[in-house]
Amino acid sequence: MEPTHLFELVIAMFLAIIALHYAAHRLGLPPSVALLTGGALLAFVPGLPAISVDPELVLVIFLPPLLMDGAWAIALARLRRHMIGIASLAVGAVLFTCAVVAVVAHLIFPSLPWAACAALGAIVAPPDAVSARAVLERVKLPRRLQILLEGESLLNDASGLVLFRFAVAAAATGAFSAGEAVASFFVLALGGAVVGVVVGTAWVKLVRRLGDEYLIIAATVLLGWVSYLLGELLHVSGVIATVTTGLIASWHQHTVFSAATRMRGTSFWTVMIFLMEASVFTLIGLSLRDVVERGGGLTTVIATMGLPMLAILVTLVVARFAWVFASDLVISFCAVLGVTRAQPLGAGGATVLSWAGVRGVITLALALSLPEGFPGRDFILATSFAVILGTVLVQGTTLGRVIAWARLVETETERARLTMSQAEVAMVQAQLGTVQSLAYDAEGKLIHPQLLDRYQRRATVIVDYAERTEHYKPVLHAHFDVVLEAVATGRRELIRLHRAGDIDDETLDELERDLDLEELSAISAKA
Repeated sequence: MEPTHLFELVIAMFLAIIALHYAAHRLGLPPSVALLTGGALLAFVPGLPAISVDPELVLVIFLPPLLMDGAWAIALARLRRHMIGIASLAVGAVLFTCAVVAVVAHLIFPSLPWAACAALGAIVAPPDAVSARAVLERVKLPRRLQILLEGESLLNDASGLVLFRFAVAAAATGAFSAGEAVASFFVLALGGAVVGVVVGTAWVKLVRRLGDEYLIIAATVLLGWVSYLLGELLHVSGVIATVTTGLIASWHQHTVFSAATRMRGTSFWTVMIFLMEASVFTLIGLSLRDVVERGGGLTTVIATMGLPMLAILVTLVVARFAWVFASDLVISFCAVLGVTRAQPLGAGGATVLSWAGVRGVITLALALSLPEGFPGRDFILATSFAVILGTVLVQGTTLGRVIAWARLVETETERARLTMSQAEVAMVQAQLGTVQSLAYDAEGKLIHPQLLDRYQRRATVIVDYAERTEHYKPVLHAHFDVVLEAVATGRRELIRLHRAGDIDDETLDELERDLDLEELSAISAKA
């Protein structure tokens, strides 16, 4: 394919993404479902060139920034608090699922070598960070379940990758050592964490010296790729390196970013991640054509592999349910004995956690990276795609209903000590203290009376609001509705003046930015 045609195809894909995303919004579907099915349908459009996905390139392009984004947004305090539960899912559940899937695959196809069965298990075992984010964006979960799912999706890729590499090596050499695999996993994870700490620390020092906000944004955008590629270059876990770097950058961004850098950087980053996430699902759909052709056509794939693929999908779901419910029983037993203060999730929480294991880009990339001539390669490819389709289309579309059925409630231990209103009171009172200390000159004369009065009135109002939040909410919403109408009127007048030639572009940009900030502030206050 000529470079110009490839570029045209990429632009067409982005336009399709916008259309599919809009259709999903109008139909009330998860965007990932629309993008996946849309990509699959586009793959069979007559005249469209076949899309061949290079798995290594997909991982390098898409995985680092998406992992970085997940690590950037995760609540670090809750991550530390629930690290045992996250490790149970990211390592224990992946190992257990891999083993169960390998056993079932060997029962279905006794001639398939154990190493190939283990490779299939490693490919489909880890839920995907991109798919998890796409599903979780549309649902409301208690904080504990949210952090368990987010933490699992960030860290389980490392487990799946290690298992996959050892399974492929075992298929090639006929030898496998469980002890060597475990030791390799810890070396890779520890090495990745060290690389992540080094890169993250270097980024903090660099940002403090750059000074230019556009250079800072550019350095931050490249950060995930730098960490991942360096980790892989040093033969440690690039996934763990990227996640560790993201956690460090997220912790320090509040102190090293200016307000302008944060606003501009967040806007750019949000659009970039949106396009990358959408592109991943679309590419997965487009790759269906290649998978079907490898299997001898859609009819042949369904006729010869339909039931085995369904069996693997059911096994995958059942294995996750078994692990999550067994873990919850262990927590309940330990809590009764007083060994731990952790509370079990309960049947509803465990069901939601079990049902949220959606697969995606990691599964596809690992399956496509299987070497030619690998035992059962066509079956593994078809099954991997069936697992992605099944989990995204079925679990992704029904998770909201499962959550509604479970009637989950936030536990007291997961609630923050202060509400948002109480935090705002503490912040404003600290600001008032600073203004009071600076409002008088060295002789004790008040030199900033209006500023002092403004902060005093603001502190009084916010304290009163925190004490009577429910009473003030309707009045507050009505207040900011008026503010938003005033902003809209001001914007129309500003544009009229510009169109009439009464003000220049610089004046328009400056005043429009002020209106934008006022509008964002009003929208945030109403939320």
